[in-house]
Amino acid sequence: MSPAITHVTLAANEASEHRGLIITLFALFVLATLGITVWAGRQTKDAADFYAGGRQFSAFQNGLAVSGDYMSAASFLGIAGAIALFGYDGFLYSIGFLVAWLVALLLVAEPLRNSGRYTMGDVLAYRMRQRPVRTAAGTSTIVVSIFYLLAQMAGAGVLVSLLLGITSDAGKILIVALVGVLMIVYVSIGGMKGTTWVQMVKAVLLIGGTILITFLVLLKFNFNISDLLGQAAENSGKGAAFLEPGLQYGANGTTKLDFISLGIALVLGTAGLPHILIRFYTVPNAKAARKSVNWAIGIIGGFYLMTIALGFGAAALISQDEIIASNPSGNTAAPLLALHLGGVDSAWGAILLATISAVAFATILAVVAGLTLASSSSFAHDIYANVIRKGKATEKEEMRAARWATVLIGIVSIALGALARDLNVAGLVALAFAVAASANLPTILYSLFWKRFTTQGALWSIYGGLIVAVGLVLFSPVVSGDPKAMFPDVDFAWFPLKNPGIISIPFGFLMGWLGTVLSKEEPDAKKFAELEVRSLTGTGAH
Repeated sequence: MSPAITHVTLAANEASEHRGLIITLFALFVLATLGITVWAGRQTKDAADFYAGGRQFSAFQNGLAVSGDYMSAASFLGIAGAIALFGYDGFLYSIGFLVAWLVALLLVAEPLRNSGRYTMGDVLAYRMRQRPVRTAAGTSTIVVSIFYLLAQMAGAGVLVSLLLGITSDAGKILIVALVGVLMIVYVSIGGMKGTTWVQMVKAVLLIGGTILITFLVLLKFNFNISDLLGQAAENSGKGAAFLEPGLQYGANGTTKLDFISLGIALVLGTAGLPHILIRFYTVPNAKAARKSVNWAIGIIGGFYLMTIALGFGAAALISQDEIIASNPSGNTAAPLLALHLGGVDSAWGAILLATISAVAFATILAVVAGLTLASSSSFAHDIYANVIRKGKATEKEEMRAARWATVLIGIVSIALGALARDLNVAGLVALAFAVAASANLPTILYSLFWKRFTTQGALWSIYGGLIVAVGLVLFSPVVSGDPKAMFPDVDFAWFPLKNPGIISIPFGFLMGWLGTVLSKEEPDAKKFAELEVRSLTGTGAH
């Protein structure tokens, strides 16, 4: 048996010896969050409560919740794994996720809060034909949310499998299904109020857990970051190349293009993510929306700086073989680091492993709740209430539709999450960013800032960006033709890049422009003037 497999077996043994502790920690979090959800459910009286938490959250509370929504399994598990395996190139995820917030702050947060009510579709429908744009917005929201949900489900399967020593595919699929069921319960009962409180609790736990691990890693190296990086480079077996660009993305022209594509998707994607966009509606006014993004940038910035310690700490203290043997994409690097910091054969190591894993599980549950709420809200408010029922649905009927949509989206996510369980969660989230930036962002920006933009432009932009982004992903090495693909045994990958952003994002913008200039529809100048005043001043905002 190789040393790596021996260490992974030790990790599993440690988990099994202290399984009671691990299950207790998990159960405590689940019960606490279910309690919050039930309490919030009792406060949820109408659609404003269900979709926007009654718009009662302060800027700090919403900033904390936005952080909780954003710092997903991709951030905690995926980035740590990517850095542990690829060094500098893995850290590029941290930089991209953080810089993306500036785009959201400068271009989207305030005007969106002023212009909409519950969903992205509200902004588009204000000056365009209601039914077609709401259908498109709802479809795009659901597709982006499901892509993002895949990453969370994959992270949950990997994490709990490591802790409970589950190696069978059936066991991992069962874990994915359990997360899906919990997600359905959270959203159906608690709505936005419950989801927001769960995200705030989770953000505090995640930041606390990350600070603890960062402190222990730095303590191990006497707070000398240079020693930490040097040890990581040496232990990785790749030497100085581990700390330089190009280990993952510098092999050839294709991988360099893949890096550019990934960077574009990460930086532009946040401003089009539906579960982040709906968070701006939970605050009472635009000033609070802007302040909440400032709070989020501070919290998220601190977290992503600490991913240096998580990723390079794992590379310095754990062999590459052990990380890969535990999970080929490195998703278990952070929990394994906690185990090694505490001592592989000690109770303290098991306690640290259980605590960090419970925090990671909390992260997954909170984010899947936010994603499911965004997609079910868009279905109920945009597609059911305004397209199918033509605006005649009562609030009660709309909320019932949202709950049924939650169940359906949960089932689809469980099925797809089971297939994606071995893919790197940071890479999966980058795909969601690419789809959001291709379909949602061009339409939002054109709608807010371009007077001539028409319904046809919006439809071409959303559907064009969506179809090209999803189509390129389906025919990329993420799905087939690669040992780490979703279907590794078949090969229909003719698109060489793992992220479609470099093609699909410009295509989305191009289609929005082309659809508008070829449209015979006369844009409503008066409506645009009203939207412009509302988006910039908040006058008339809900």
